[in-house]
Amino acid sequence: MAVKSLACELPSRLGVPLSRFHVPDLAAEAVARGIVAEISGSTVWRWLSEDAIRPWARRSWIFPRDPAFEAKAGRALDLYAGAWEGKPLGEGDFVISSDEKTSIQARVRTHPTLAPAPGRAMRVEHEYDRGGALAYMAAWDVHRARVMGRCEPTTGIEPFRRLVAQVMTAEPYASARRVFWVVDNGSSHRGNAAARRLRKDWPNATLVSLPVHASWLNQIWVYRPSGAGLRKAA
Repeated sequence: MAVKSLACELPSRLGVPLSRFHVPDLAAEAVARGIVAEISGSTVWRWLSEDAIRPWARRSWIFPRDPAFEAKAGRALDLYAGAWEGKPLGEGDFVISSDEKTSIQARVRTHPTLAPAPGRAMRVEHEYDRGGALAYMAAWDVHRARVMGRCEPTTGIEPFRRLVAQVMTAEPYASARRVFWVVDNGSSHRGNAAARRLRKDWPNATLVSLPVHASWLNQIWVYRPSGAGLRKAA
């Protein structure tokens, strides 16, 4: 019971520079307090996992607050299912899901990677130089499972327009009848102004905004580049 009580305490009250305890930290603290003479992390984990309430655990969630949540979500879900305004999409229609990931650290290896050889795996030098931070922008063709991406110094209206141009100038989108762009509520592509801007640049493109706090409906999350997911708050 004392170990479970310890798990409910805030590390900051103990002067520990942690936002929350991990199992090894709890085991060490239990020994330091004299609760037990010795204990393993696996034992602490087993005791906590068997508790009926587990007040030290938490799950983050957010209540949808967009009054038009159902209508906005329904438009995107219909597109994923191959329909728009109650009618099936045609062969000349495409659905693009787009998002961006900010502050990706650009690392440059100090020495070149050595190719694999018989009896030896590929060797990647551990040391690297920091090359600053970049934003990765991606567009996911929902029905063709194809991703198109680019790196930019930062996010914003113009970087997003360059991503759109990269996609819309390539086939089959350049000659498509309609291309639907599903986006969240990031400032780069939010609101009626963004919809008008997209239509002006590309008359065959339509911006489809998801509800507020519903980035999880964005199909770009199907694609997760190595080392950095595209997930972010919107």
